[in-house]
Amino acid sequence: MDPDRVDPALREALEQQPRLDLERWWVRDLAALRSRLIPWDPTPDVVLSTVREGGARLRIYTPDRSNGSALLWVHGGGLVGDAARVDDRFCGRTALELGVTVVSVDHRLAQRHPFPAALDDAHAGWSWLQVHAPVLGIDRTRIAVGGRSSGGGIAASLVQRVRDDGDEDAAAQWLWSPMLDDRTAADRRLDAVDHPVWNNRANRVGWRAYLGAEPGEASPPPYAAAARRTDLTGLPPAWICTPELALFHDEDVAYARALQAAGVDTTLEVVPGAPHGFEAWAADSAPAREVLRRGRAWLAKRLDAGAR
Repeated sequence: MDPDRVDPALREALEQQPRLDLERWWVRDLAALRSRLIPWDPTPDVVLSTVREGGARLRIYTPDRSNGSALLWVHGGGLVGDAARVDDRFCGRTALELGVTVVSVDHRLAQRHPFPAALDDAHAGWSWLQVHAPVLGIDRTRIAVGGRSSGGGIAASLVQRVRDDGDEDAAAQWLWSPMLDDRTAADRRLDAVDHPVWNNRANRVGWRAYLGAEPGEASPPPYAAAARRTDLTGLPPAWICTPELALFHDEDVAYARALQAAGVDTTLEVVPGAPHGFEAWAADSAPAREVLRRGRAWLAKRLDAGAR
């Protein structure tokens, strides 16, 4: 990809991003291990606690001034890497700025635990939050679900599953460059583009591990790939951020359009000149600060709308 297409405000930070060959299993294992060794980055006036629920570990960020709403968050990593602690700063700042209790799901990874393990872990986090909402002072009607990258895809699938189960719907779905469609990985023409941060060769590794099959070759099981669902009616309001230069841009735009066509109140944010995950690895840049401001403002409005 032509580096001149990248926003100048993001170029220096992008150059510092590692290029990992995720087609090698030991590289995936090393990357996953390193993510679990990241030290806790505390946010003032936010308390971190942890619990286990089923196969998942939950990281709970409780602001000193809680407004009774909550966000269930799912981390990214292409289904095969990273850990919930990677998003400590993001979750802590979101909790502090919005007064929202954030429960982040440290789910199992597909390299050893294929579908539906990660989704089951996210669902366990949702169930835990529903059960413990009264103790935490949370209104069950004001719980959103969100995630970044592969976590955004899991979050979108979780919202669908919760809807089908007849449970209390999520108040909103808050999706950051979500990984939604295995058919993208099957399109070998995209390999030549070499998208920054996350390219289609890595994408194929993630989907293959998650599905236990070649992506795009057959219809995956329900909830394995959120974009494969045909009936999107009745889903909660959605906010989808997709960087212009991200591999997932086209599938994210298509999913947003499908949600809108199904009557779902959907806001689509396309960030010009931005690569995948920029709001995380360039969080202090002007483009990241602005989209984080807009995204959190949207979420605050949605959670406040359900206040009793």
